[in-house]
Amino acid sequence: MTGSEHSRTGASRYRERVPLVAAAVCPHPPLLVPEVAGAAAPELDDLRAACDTAVARLLATAPEVVVLVGDGPVTAWIRPPATGSLQPWGVDLDVPLDPAQPDRGAVLPLSLTVGAWLLARHDAAAPPAAVQVAADTDPTGVRDLGAQIAAQRAALLVLGDGSACRGEKSPGYQDPRAEPYDSMVAAALAGADAEALLGLDPVLSAELKVAGRAPWQVLAAAARATGGDWRGELHYDAAPYGVAYFVATWEPA
Repeated sequence: MTGSEHSRTGASRYRERVPLVAAAVCPHPPLLVPEVAGAAAPELDDLRAACDTAVARLLATAPEVVVLVGDGPVTAWIRPPATGSLQPWGVDLDVPLDPAQPDRGAVLPLSLTVGAWLLARHDAAAPPAAVQVAADTDPTGVRDLGAQIAAQRAALLVLGDGSACRGEKSPGYQDPRAEPYDSMVAAALAGADAEALLGLDPVLSAELKVAGRAPWQVLAAAARATGGDWRGELHYDAAPYGVAYFVATWEPA
């Protein structure tokens, strides 16, 4: 056996031994944080509760690491210390990726800042890591990230919003393609349909101002690389401010 063959075989065996164990999908609107929402905070109580349920189920799988995946300016891993800020949304609040490492370190994008905030609401024993995924990440990049995640006993917290074109007051105004797109994503998340998520059109997703396409595809690639059957459960599906928000959990069947 050559060295490269041994390396590939070792990686395969490692992946089989410590696979992706579970995933949760949540949105990342800054209004999810009550301090940002202010008096409007109760309007998202149901969404907040659904996110808490999904994260709690994620942590109950006793992962070795919790990997947050969300959109960002570039595609790159981020490890603590790293900190996000909600100052751009009017609140002087810093959110470290790992509360045990509060040094500022790397800068988290909004998606991972909200993800770190959601994770901090729970007693997570596993250390966190994070991946920011650029909107133009190609299929090869998505598959590579998915394979890296599948090679560790990781729980995946995926942050992503659906279309932002659900109504005349939505950020992207009304687009008749938005609701069918979101319905398809909701069905894929509910059915743990990795192939459907991997088939999302990047161009259409960008036109509908979807922030979750690339992170969802990383989830799908990780589940496919791990192998086996998966079951999904959709905990929330609504567009309260003209932006589609989904909360879901995926677990091995």
